[in-house]
Amino acid sequence: MNNLFLPIGALAGMLAVGFGAFGAHALRGRLDDYAMGVFETAVQYHFYHALALLAVGLLALHQPHTGLLRPAGWLFVIGLLLFSGSLYLLALTGTRWLGAVTPLGGLAFIAGWACLAVAGWKHLS
Repeated sequence: MNNLFLPIGALAGMLAVGFGAFGAHALRGRLDDYAMGVFETAVQYHFYHALALLAVGLLALHQPHTGLLRPAGWLFVIGLLLFSGSLYLLALTGTRWLGAVTPLGGLAFIAGWACLAVAGWKHLS
């Protein structure tokens, strides 16, 4: 398996730290409470799924032939872009239609976790 998920996960973690710091320092007082909460939710899920990508990458080092690790990783990437990405943009621009994209990212996250669970289950057999 071409293990892109370790560097993608590390990059996602780096960006999550940067966005978190940006939100805490540059956006305080500039966004209302609602938009700040939306931004913080984006950062929170961004962090969780950066760690999930690192887990997929590490598991792939030890279980390279587990077929569901690659889909899990790509679903986490898609989820980051759609879920956290749409929330970042919603918080910063106030463009409400972006909220319709967010659940698609959430579904990608759920599907990614399901793939990871099945991959883990198969490894136990």
